[in-house]
Amino acid sequence: MQSIAQNLTYGLFVGSIYGVAAAGLALIFGVLRVLNVAHGELLMFGGYIGFWLFTLMGVDPFISLPVAALAMFVVGLLLDRTVFQRLVHLPGETKLKNSLLVSFGLTLILQNTAQQFFTADERAIQLDYSGASLNLFGVILPYTRLISLAVALGAILALHFFLHRTFSGKAIRAVSEDGESAALAGINVERTYLYTFGIGAALAGIAGGLVVLGYGIAPTIGLTWTLKALVVITLAGTGSVIGIFPAGLLLGLVEALSGTVLGSAYQEVVGLVMFLLVLMLRPSGLFGKS
Repeated sequence: MQSIAQNLTYGLFVGSIYGVAAAGLALIFGVLRVLNVAHGELLMFGGYIGFWLFTLMGVDPFISLPVAALAMFVVGLLLDRTVFQRLVHLPGETKLKNSLLVSFGLTLILQNTAQQFFTADERAIQLDYSGASLNLFGVILPYTRLISLAVALGAILALHFFLHRTFSGKAIRAVSEDGESAALAGINVERTYLYTFGIGAALAGIAGGLVVLGYGIAPTIGLTWTLKALVVITLAGTGSVIGIFPAGLLLGLVEALSGTVLGSAYQEVVGLVMFLLVLMLRPSGLFGKS
């Protein structure tokens, strides 16, 4: 039982990162209606920013998270203006198909760029206090993972506050519901698209900064994290940004439990089975509107 509790705890930790990574992708898809499969590559570059700031300058990776978020925010603005701006005005099905093709090409470019500059070696950060932990009834809670969980939760709450309590956030919600009506109401739709993509990329940067702390990064991790984000979005349901975080935690718990009971070989399979069951039984997701 203690072993199961320990694995479930680590499942919560990784699930919180799933939630942050998926929130950025869900925000972009919900507003622009484009599917950016290069989202995981933005996460990967966010992780490299934290790694190199720590390696070259000794900056604590938690302190460098705002730097990674800001850098990816700028990258998101550039990608929106140079790559995705031409897609958002296409008809729905054509826009989705083209965004998949374009972003897949972008994935290959970013992967090879990272491999050219950083090599294919896996990178990770080992902090002086990485071994420090809290023992709670025999369950070990590393301080780095606890801080990561708090940061992930804080990022989701900040996003929720932004979307519901600020004019720009309400503009994003209005455009996501009906872009034409939002434009008639005086909202600058193009600018809303721009900073929506930037915020989504910034969330990917934060997730990358957390990934490099506990799991390591390499140029090829992007697709894996994009798939995790898509599974979480499906579990939560489109249109449920606040439901993304508990859906990420749920996926982390299910993977941890299946890894303990069935073995690590079936860990990914069980998560995908849950994904398919939700698609068949509740297509609107666990937290979406029926």
